[in-house]
Amino acid sequence: MVNEMMTAEQLKASILQMAMQGKLVEQRAEEGTGEDLLKQVREEKQKLIRSGKIKKSKLCAAITEDEISFDIPSTWKRIRFEEAISLLSGADLTPDKYNAIEKGTVYLTGASNIENGSIIINRWTEFPKNIAHKGDLLLTCKGTVGKTAILDLEEVHIARQIMAITPILCDVKYIDFFLQYIVESLKKKAKSMIPGIERSTVLNALFPLPPLEEQKRIVAKIEELMPFVEQYAKASTKLNTLNASFPEQMKKSILQQAVMGKLVSQDPNDEPASVLLKKIAEEKQKLIKEGKIKKQKPFPSITEDEIPFEIPESWEWVQLGELCEVVTGRLDANAQDKNGKYPFFTCGEEVYTTKDYAFDCDAIQLGGNNAAGIYKMHRFAGKFNAYQRVYVISGRSKHEMDYIYCVIKFWLPSLRVSSQGTTTRFIKLGQVTEMLVPYPPVNEQKRIVEKLSQVISDLSQMRGKTSRTHPVYYPKGLMEL
Repeated sequence: MVNEMMTAEQLKASILQMAMQGKLVEQRAEEGTGEDLLKQVREEKQKLIRSGKIKKSKLCAAITEDEISFDIPSTWKRIRFEEAISLLSGADLTPDKYNAIEKGTVYLTGASNIENGSIIINRWTEFPKNIAHKGDLLLTCKGTVGKTAILDLEEVHIARQIMAITPILCDVKYIDFFLQYIVESLKKKAKSMIPGIERSTVLNALFPLPPLEEQKRIVAKIEELMPFVEQYAKASTKLNTLNASFPEQMKKSILQQAVMGKLVSQDPNDEPASVLLKKIAEEKQKLIKEGKIKKQKPFPSITEDEIPFEIPESWEWVQLGELCEVVTGRLDANAQDKNGKYPFFTCGEEVYTTKDYAFDCDAIQLGGNNAAGIYKMHRFAGKFNAYQRVYVISGRSKHEMDYIYCVIKFWLPSLRVSSQGTTTRFIKLGQVTEMLVPYPPVNEQKRIVEKLSQVISDLSQMRGKTSRTHPVYYPKGLMEL
């Protein structure tokens, strides 16, 4: 089994996970411990409470073993996030309390004001209350959840879609990366139908607290690695684009090799195509004399200028109408009868008719106008009828029709380009009957179809596609073209 390549997002998540588990940089004894830092944080918090800068919070709930999902270094301390920060929730203002004329304090309403870590300003207010200050970490908590930005303005009023996190003796960038690491788990705990995270969910999150200097080294290491993640993302996007186009491009290339005589080797023991074409012409003359088929107008000779590429010596250039019968379908006003005996195909859509005319099951259907799906060709088990804007192509044998199918598939793009009309474009009958066919010996036709079918089938399997269900007489993979 081939493993799927890691995405850029997964790579970033892996780096953040290593960072939060203490595996991204080494621990240094001279930097102290998380326990030492926590004591300093608690002392600083008490000072801020006494000075009225932050409110006193309730005692944190004890951390249980069931909550712990990974180990951290012995020099770190696992705490509730609220112990290391002060959290301010936003409040919305009514339209009469804000403006767009740069009057007052900047007013940030939500995720639309944060893009790639930068602040976008488009509103102001003269009635600020819930004020975040320079250096706070802003976190979008409603609607588009998880956007962050370190505030570089002196102060802003925040709406309820934003939380402002003030670190206490901790590195704000380390806290930013921590939130990026846990944001998906925060989203999963949302209790509302509207995407959002609650204040208590953020405060109760388990926070791995390293010494301050180690926090800074972790941040520096992540910032060192992020450009490589971005490069990986761009390369991954290019690769995904290439992978998406690769199957179709490869199919076109393989099909071209097939009709140019380069997919399989020529066998000198094969009867040349010229001999078979003479036999076909003689058989046609015989049927005309017997009155079984009508005499056709002779096809114009193929000139050197018309020949698009070289083919093997044992092959011949011939026009499709010389090999196959090409007729148009018929208009049938009753072709909606679900109880009809014969399927009636209208370029992909199947209905039924009670009329007894029908085409042979070895025919090919080719759409004549630009309706949806009309350029697809199908072969059907049993007799069938066809709509008047569909060309039905019948040949001498099943294996020959398999090869003709490949040739028509090869020429389809040029048929589309040369289709005529203004409001409704269409392919003329003459364009189909005069289509150039690079015609190989009979046995080589079989080998080409078998090889082409196998290669296309293998290609589809490599891409992890499940082949569609087709009648058993289809060569393997042929209908994946």
